[in-house]
Amino acid sequence: MGCHPQGGGVVLARYLFGPLTRYGLIVALIVCAIDQAAKLWLLNVFDLANRGIVHLTPFLDLVLTWNTGISYGLFPQEGDLGRYVLLALKAGAVLILWVWLARAESRLTALALGLIIGGAFGNAIDRLAYGAVADFVLFHITTPGFNFTWYVFNLADAAIVAGVVGLLYESFFGDTPQKRPDPPG
Repeated sequence: MGCHPQGGGVVLARYLFGPLTRYGLIVALIVCAIDQAAKLWLLNVFDLANRGIVHLTPFLDLVLTWNTGISYGLFPQEGDLGRYVLLALKAGAVLILWVWLARAESRLTALALGLIIGGAFGNAIDRLAYGAVADFVLFHITTPGFNFTWYVFNLADAAIVAGVVGLLYESFFGDTPQKRPDPPG
């Protein structure tokens, strides 16, 4: 029983794996592992939930919030159905990003997609384990005449933003890919 070149497994492999896929997935694994390790430590060892606000610097605090929605707390979901819908949407987005990763032609694109995929997985693990995403970093600037407070985020969110910045940089300043010649025929 041989593998036909157009068999389902071979076609799927062509869509999901390319020359830089391994690199991007290693980045994703590292991001997810660091994100989850930080959250586990902050929740279980440091016990951030019982400490309240922890001032690290004049502009950076640790404070635990549970995000039941998407970015910036939009579309909060309290029930299981909403949580699973968000997880399904995230899974679809990750699959699209993975297919893009398989076609990546630069290490920067693969790195950026790996950051986004790893961040998405890190937050998805939270949503599965806790029903919400653990956010804990609060950036703020407070002066006598000015007050700015950013939303509370986590390392996975920071990785996703860094990945988007990388993709934007690549699209504006990266090498323009050369059009491959059409196959003879």
